[in-house]
Amino acid sequence: MEPDVIVVGAGPTGLMLGCELALAGTQVRIVERRAEATQNSRALTLHPRSVELMDMRGLLPRFLSAGKTLPGWHFANLPTRLDFSALDTRHGYTLFLAQARTEALLEERALELGVRIDRGHEVLGLTQDDAGVSIDLRDSNGRATTSRARYVVGCDGGRSAVRRAAGIGFSGTDETLTGVLGDFAVVDASPEALGAAQANGVMVVPLETGLTRFVYIDPERMRAPAEEPVTLEEFRDSLTRICGDDCGIADPRWLSRFGNATRLADRYRNGRVLVAGDAAHIHFPAGGQGLNMGLQDAMNLGWKLAAELNGRAPAGLLDSYEDERRPVGQAVTQNTAVQLLLAELPLIPQYEAPATALRTLLDELLGIQDVNRLLADRVSALGTAYASPREDTHPLVGRRMPDIGLSTADSAKTRVYELLAPDHFVLIDLAAHEDRDDLREVSEVLVRPDGHIAWATQTTDTAARRAERAEALTAWATTATEATAV
Repeated sequence: MEPDVIVVGAGPTGLMLGCELALAGTQVRIVERRAEATQNSRALTLHPRSVELMDMRGLLPRFLSAGKTLPGWHFANLPTRLDFSALDTRHGYTLFLAQARTEALLEERALELGVRIDRGHEVLGLTQDDAGVSIDLRDSNGRATTSRARYVVGCDGGRSAVRRAAGIGFSGTDETLTGVLGDFAVVDASPEALGAAQANGVMVVPLETGLTRFVYIDPERMRAPAEEPVTLEEFRDSLTRICGDDCGIADPRWLSRFGNATRLADRYRNGRVLVAGDAAHIHFPAGGQGLNMGLQDAMNLGWKLAAELNGRAPAGLLDSYEDERRPVGQAVTQNTAVQLLLAELPLIPQYEAPATALRTLLDELLGIQDVNRLLADRVSALGTAYASPREDTHPLVGRRMPDIGLSTADSAKTRVYELLAPDHFVLIDLAAHEDRDDLREVSEVLVRPDGHIAWATQTTDTAARRAERAEALTAWATTATEATAV
């Protein structure tokens, strides 16, 4: 039987999307070019909003047991940290968890949900018509096949074959700078040497595997192309040049160079082909936002695509994926460019003094609670709010719904996030619940499957609320019954 959706790419974005679609009752096939799951992890963290997504889908215990929580994060590696613990969330922390482990947990869940995952399949091309998409593949034995689905989603990285085959442009800037990372089994360095490395801009991160990761930008090598292999000798030379000690590194398990090419897909949808994750946006990995943004793309797209497939989507719902997520991609590419500039300028002799002064000033500003909160909201993605197509909507519409506690008919307590699923909305009569936080002036709220607010009202007039509610529900779904009321 042909699947409803073929997702290309078994990274975090593709696997998350596969889970979302399967939960909503659609048939999903994931195809992946790599024959085996990668064991190397460029990304290492899940930020608060991504942790909330896992909570919404009942996956949080698996992720918490596999990772380690940290109370904050950084902006441009400035000394003053972003305080995630002060944010309005039950999960005010960074979950330190290697990308390979995140992928393994999501794959485990996808398989539980019946998602078919075929590795060793490379995309050769695709064609689409009014009824679906035919995608040409080559398997690990070199055999060419053609598969068909109603939709195809490219989650296949910055060099996305799906994006190219669909004719979607990828505008932006080419690489002008590279950094280097290395994971080492042996580090023979004193605490003073490691402290000196960190004081000179080298990130030193102990990994859960027992390895230690070093990440740096070497002023003398920062124009080397990303494709140039990294050697142990180069790594040692760079560390010695940057901080006066090679930190006794030995037995490298992974050495990699990464660049600052920054691009955003011109559109996120072309007919029945869509893109998400790195296939839609790439940038310098400042702040660890790329993987997290991909997970959030998948959460936004999953319920909308499932509604389209299941005949529950009003006109324009699937287009709202691009309308909502492309501005987020643009905002993240901008803030990572700012962070890179703050890292690069001090390495250029003629800018070293003013750039160092600028970093000092910005570090002082991070000590101001409101400034810290502003940047923490952005990097954590808790501040993501989607614009409403209507001007007369409540200010809460588009914002993320806080995970407030709710009283049920039997006086038991439940949480909003425990009620969310990709196949329905949740309608909350706030007047019936005490734990309302910043929603005290709101009488009723409609929560989307991805945890954002679709509609809110302050009116207490029963007839007026009923009319508003029906209008809001039919704007998001084909009937006014697509909500669980609490």
